Amino acid sequence: MLTRRVIPCMDIKGGRIVKGVRFAGLRDAGDPVERAIEYELQGADEIVILDVSATPEGRGAALETVAAVREVLSIPLTVGGGVRTPVDAVRLLEAGADKVGVNTAAVARPGLIAEIAAMVGRQCVVLAIDAARRDGRHNQWEVVTQSGSRRTGIDAVAWAREGVGLGAGEILLTSFDEDGVGEGYDLSLIEAVTKAVGVPVIASGGASTSAHMVDAFEAGADAVLAASIFHDGITRVQDIKRTLRHAGQEVLL
Repeated sequence: MLTRRVIPCMDIKGGRIVKGVRFAGLRDAGDPVERAIEYELQGADEIVILDVSATPEGRGAALETVAAVREVLSIPLTVGGGVRTPVDAVRLLEAGADKVGVNTAAVARPGLIAEIAAMVGRQCVVLAIDAARRDGRHNQWEVVTQSGSRRTGIDAVAWAREGVGLGAGEILLTSFDEDGVGEGYDLSLIEAVTKAVGVPVIASGGASTSAHMVDAFEAGADAVLAASIFHDGITRVQDIKRTLRHAGQEVLL
C-alpha cells in the first residue's frame, strides 16, 4: 500500500494565516513561520501555502513569506496563488517552494500548465481545482475561480483530466461547498476525480475528524489537506496519523 500523506494548509493574506468558510469571513489564524515549525514537529508530510489574496489583488504570491517558511522547513512545500506565467512559478521555486499550484490563471489560459511543466517539470506542477456542486444536478461540479467568487460553468472532472493531459503532476481538489464547514470531504467529488486522472489527488475542504480523512482515502485520495482543525488546536497531525494507522491506512509516524 502506498503511504498516505497528511498536509496542513496555510491560507495566507498580508503575511498572516487566515481561515474562513467557503473562502469568506476570513479570520486570523497565526504566523506562518511559527505554524510551519509546529506542524513539521507534529509529523506533517508536507505543507501547502495558498496566498488567497494574490489573485483578487492582481499580484504574485508573497515571496518573502515563502522564503521565511522555507528557511525553517525541511519537508516539501507547495505554494499557490497569483501564478500567471512560468516566470512566476520559477520565482516561487527559487524562493523555496518544491511544487507550484496554479488555479485561476490556468482556467483562463490552459496552456499555462504546459508552459510551466516544460520549464520546471510536471512533478513541480499542482493543478488546484476549486469545485462547486451544480445547482440541482446530482454528482456534477463546476470549477469556481477568483477565490470562489466566479462560477465558470466548466465541468470540474473534465478540467482535472485536461489539466493532467497538459502537464499537471498532481491535483489539489477543494470542495467549495464543504470548505471550512467541518462536515467531511465531498467523497463523490473525490471519487469522480481520482477515477478520471492518473496522478495523485489531494483532498481538501471539510475535514474536522480523522474519520473524515479515512473516508477520503477510501474514496481514492492519495493525501488529505486540512487547516482549521490544526490551526485551532482541535487535533494534532500525529494524533490524526495514529488514528489513520489504526484504521488500516499506511502513514509515516
